[in-house]
Amino acid sequence: MLASLFGSSPQPTPRATATAGTPKPKPVVLLVIQADNYDWPAIFEGKVLSDGRPIRVVQTGWQHIHVHADTYSSAGICVEVQKTTHPPRDGVVPAERLMTVHPDYVLVRNEVVTPSFDGRSRLSGLLFADVPSCNTLTSIHMFCDRAAVMGQLHKLHRKMGDAFSVVPQHFASSHRTLMYGYTFPAVVKVGSAHAGAGKMQIKDHHQMSDFRSVLAMMPHEHCFAEPFIEGSSDLRIQKIGNHYRAFRRVGIAGEWKTNTGSAIMELVTCTAKWRAWADAAAGLFGGLDILTVDAVVEEGTGEETIIEVNGTSSGLHPDYADEDNAAIATLVLTRMHEALVVD
Repeated sequence: MLASLFGSSPQPTPRATATAGTPKPKPVVLLVIQADNYDWPAIFEGKVLSDGRPIRVVQTGWQHIHVHADTYSSAGICVEVQKTTHPPRDGVVPAERLMTVHPDYVLVRNEVVTPSFDGRSRLSGLLFADVPSCNTLTSIHMFCDRAAVMGQLHKLHRKMGDAFSVVPQHFASSHRTLMYGYTFPAVVKVGSAHAGAGKMQIKDHHQMSDFRSVLAMMPHEHCFAEPFIEGSSDLRIQKIGNHYRAFRRVGIAGEWKTNTGSAIMELVTCTAKWRAWADAAAGLFGGLDILTVDAVVEEGTGEETIIEVNGTSSGLHPDYADEDNAAIATLVLTRMHEALVVD
């Protein structure tokens, strides 16, 4: 099944294996930042690099780590893990006990910044230590800033035209510069709002004036305003390496934010147009291995407009999560070989 979906990607054959009496090679440490209910130690069980080194997986969330690094000792980078999402098979690590690891590679699958937590200081430590990662830590850092991402999407629109249609937007660094002059109803998005949080529909300029007064209470936040598109459905185009999926979501709860209410989400054939969207977005910030493109299909016209692009923290459809996580593992194993194995 996996071979038909993802192509033939056999695990590299180890060049050297331990013989009797030879010490086993020291494992490389893969730090997986994901607090969701996926078991990455199990997904990577039995996998080794092409030079024979086994892979030790430590899985945790951004809120459960602290990072310190230096340029003058052999330790380099130390990540203090307060809690592992999936404890080691040989025993449970108590939440109050620290585990110190020296990651050789990082896989990030959760948002760095959420409405209740900001993990950018942890990410900065990994960036300082220049730990290789999938996606790159630089791209993950840029995805913490919605303005930076949207700016690049609008750049692609200017280059590709209607082949990469992006919703028109107004950016305001504070309430003082919120001078939206496009169509109503509109949608405002505060800061790096995501997953439905920090977004509000504005019916007319009177409501926009009220919202501006609310934004004045958040002096350190910027915001976006854009026309509200009445959608018949949403699209999500997923790219993991060279593997694509497309989903169509239809809301059934009557919510204008279809990602916050009940919806029906089905797998559909990924068209050449949607693949081109994903391929174009994959060039952002030096290259993205894992991404999703979200778009809305306008009611009545069927016009498809890109709303946003998500990076390495893109969620997976539960029905296909096992297959997609296997594809991510194969991709990461290839990237680890490129970064850690000297041919």
